[in-house]
Amino acid sequence: MILYPAIDLKDGQCVRLLHGEMDKATVFGDDPAAQAAKFEAAGCEWLHLVDLNGAFVGQPVNAAAVEAILARVKVPAQLGGGIRDMRTIETWLDKGLARVILGTVAVENPDLVREAARAFPGKVAVGIDARNGRVATKGWAEETDVMVTDLARSFEDAGVAAIIYTDILRDGAMKGPNIAATEALARAVSIPVIASGGVSTLADLITLRDTGSIAGAISGRALYDGAIDLAEALAALRT
Repeated sequence: MILYPAIDLKDGQCVRLLHGEMDKATVFGDDPAAQAAKFEAAGCEWLHLVDLNGAFVGQPVNAAAVEAILARVKVPAQLGGGIRDMRTIETWLDKGLARVILGTVAVENPDLVREAARAFPGKVAVGIDARNGRVATKGWAEETDVMVTDLARSFEDAGVAAIIYTDILRDGAMKGPNIAATEALARAVSIPVIASGGVSTLADLITLRDTGSIAGAISGRALYDGAIDLAEALAALRT
């Protein structure tokens, strides 16, 4: 199972939100590229980046910070937030991103996901953010009637590289991930599922790994707070 350290970007800074609310942001640093370099030095295999401002306005906002990260580190990075058309997808991949994450458009324009996945094999993931089992869009500000599993299954034949599943009510709360829901989703689809939201201890990571069905996990606040030591966690997951 791959551990993805998260760098969430708001106004050019590294932050973590509580339950996805922009007015409940904790700033952890004003040099995202330096933070990325620290994660790389600890041995991470991937980075998970989120343009929080972009997710709300529907277009990239923290591009300078993302580009600085890509220039600083060699490990592959995936990015979500504000990526809602082919031009933006192509631009980010051309700049060196290994994978783009499509969230809102997966609900509003699923044909774009399929088109992008065909055009860029292995480089397109779907972000499914859920509150009480229902998908939320536009930076989690809008809740839909779409059920998580239904949306995931609709992309079974699309060739997407992964599904990033976030339980919004767990995100940033340090209360543990929704393991049951994540495992159920992972077993319901053939697409690799990455868990996000609430991953706050090494025990959480081991439990997710031991399901035998979850391909990856994203952690942010716990790494910044020191609740999870990244090097220790990476070593434990390799055993």
